Amino acid sequence: MSVDVPVVELDQVSRAYGSDPPVHALRGVDLVVERGDAIAIVGPSGSGKSTLLNIVGCLDRPTAGTYLIDGNDTATLGESELSALRGRLIGFVFQTFNLLAHRTVLENVMLSEVYLGRPREGRRQRAMEALERVGIEHRAHFLPVKLSGGQQQRVAIARALAGSPSLLLCDEPTGNLDSVNTKTVLALFEELVDDGMTMLLITHDDHVAERMPRRTSITDGQLTEHT
Repeated sequence: MSVDVPVVELDQVSRAYGSDPPVHALRGVDLVVERGDAIAIVGPSGSGKSTLLNIVGCLDRPTAGTYLIDGNDTATLGESELSALRGRLIGFVFQTFNLLAHRTVLENVMLSEVYLGRPREGRRQRAMEALERVGIEHRAHFLPVKLSGGQQQRVAIARALAGSPSLLLCDEPTGNLDSVNTKTVLALFEELVDDGMTMLLITHDDHVAERMPRRTSITDGQLTEHT
């Protein structure tokens, strides 16, 4: 895909649930995420953050409007095509680390490539490179239970990066971390942004949002960009 094409383009995207009367979770959202952008979307519970994340992450579809990711119009894709696109283009980082307790750090990252259907050859090396990128390679052969929360989140970020995604989509990534580990993970995000990673971070925490170069607020399903 041409580097001139935005990673994310939302044009008048709305999402309604039910019909009597419908609940409008998103209302005419416009958002463009260029390559290398790092944007925080901040809002309280019930503001539409989760709905927006599900649509950007290709986990749900808008009721109205258009969503393009890397120039691909998601409305033209079937479910299997959408799933393949999601696996290829988006790396997810969640509040919960979702690491397999009985697998080592290295194996957890390698398994992400299995799910993506990437070739076996070079899988271990690519996983180690992802761990090196987040500064946790020295724990490659540890089980997750032996790591701190911040270290586990670094592993989860490495897993998300292993597929070389166009977009890193982060959902409350510091929600389960104390203040020290929060600072460590946010510093890592800043390093990734400096390296050119495109990132969309969804949070309820203004202090977390302030660490991103661009910041928007969501209230009652509508976005407002901060200048």
